[in-house]
Amino acid sequence: MNLLITTLATFIQIYTVLLIIRVLLTWFPNIDFYSQPFAALAQITDPYLNLFRSIIPPLGGIDFSPIIAFLLLQFIGDWLLPILQKLTYSPF
Repeated sequence: MNLLITTLATFIQIYTVLLIIRVLLTWFPNIDFYSQPFAALAQITDPYLNLFRSIIPPLGGIDFSPIIAFLLLQFIGDWLLPILQKLTYSPF
């Protein structure tokens, strides 16, 4: 079980970095997200971001969905995983 929690924590860290790259790339309007490698990045990150875009639409042309997406990932990584690790810890 510890391996699963460690793998999930590593996945969250990598996915957070991918989200940061995706958000930073949106600041450059000349980037075509339909060409590689940007299309692969969009395919990986957009389904997760679209969950939050359906809840919070862009306000004034600013997309706030990545903020909520980052907060949820941080909550899972900083709070939920340590709780699961403590619940599954066995000293024997």
